Amino acid sequence: MTETHAMQRALDLALRGWGRVHPNPLVGAVVLAEGVVAGEGYHAEFGGPHAEAVALAAAGARARGATLVTTLEPCSRVAKQPACADLIAAAGIRRVVIGMADPNPVQAGGADRLRAAGVEVETGLLQAEIERQNAGYIRAVRQSDRPFVAVKLATSLDHRIADSAGHSRWISGDEARDWVHWFRAGFGAIGVGGRTAQVDDPMLTVRGAVDPRVSPTRVVFLGSRKLNWESNLVRTAREVPTIVVSDQIHSIDSAGLTERGVTVLRGGSLPEVMQTLKRHGIDSIVMEGGGRLTGQLLADGLIDRFAWILSPVWLGDGGVPATRGYEVGSLLQAERWVATERRPLGQDTLLVFDRR
Repeated sequence: MTETHAMQRALDLALRGWGRVHPNPLVGAVVLAEGVVAGEGYHAEFGGPHAEAVALAAAGARARGATLVTTLEPCSRVAKQPACADLIAAAGIRRVVIGMADPNPVQAGGADRLRAAGVEVETGLLQAEIERQNAGYIRAVRQSDRPFVAVKLATSLDHRIADSAGHSRWISGDEARDWVHWFRAGFGAIGVGGRTAQVDDPMLTVRGAVDPRVSPTRVVFLGSRKLNWESNLVRTAREVPTIVVSDQIHSIDSAGLTERGVTVLRGGSLPEVMQTLKRHGIDSIVMEGGGRLTGQLLADGLIDRFAWILSPVWLGDGGVPATRGYEVGSLLQAERWVATERRPLGQDTLLVFDRR
């Protein structure tokens, strides 16, 4: 196995920690002894062993003189776990290939520590792919202005999120909906607009194969609307953290919502609200509609990633468009996004786009 293949394997392993390691980054590692995998591992649980430690333990004595391939720079600080840089040097690893330097200044320095111990170090292998995998973590440690924002859309081929009667269940198929639950698990919060909360009465929880370490906080951007106390979101607010953002905080009976376990925040512009959510400890949020909220997020330049599920159905001119209120003056002014993933989800197609 080449080092590039080993790094791709480490990337795949790292993804197994999705939803379980937040706010830590996703990390995978592979030990290569003369081109053969001697051990591999990934960070599986917040507070648990790091990927490098798991891979070294699996390799045992075969680690001496071998190469360690890891998606993230090994940590240099003793915290919940020993410093991985020290473990690597003590195991007799000859060479370390690092995909991405750790942007967290508290954890960084592992590469220099390894070099000081006489270990050969190379960095930057498949760096772009690894940075995409840990985009939320990178934003959390580098920028404090707002959370990492992803928008999940499920639309018809003509980009409608509901039919002319407002019905959206279900545009996408079972496999796509299962994927949405998996996707939600990796975020600190799930957000919807007030109309979506009223019409769909969603639970906004994670169900399925992934059991998130911490249930994502549910955030409702009410605007000037009100939230029914008998709604799923209010009824379960003591079980799953729930935040309501309202422009009319005095008219929605915030005291009554608070008594039921809902946190009520004063509304404002979307950039201001995102800053407030960041101060409340939300580092990443996946937004799930509706069209006006998505349009405003686009207009304010707040979206970092689109996860678009395209279903093989047409809903026509009467259907509800995926975005509203977002205008572009000309094609020359249109923002170009980077396509990072495309794959089938049963009958549907997943398209992922990142901001340049």
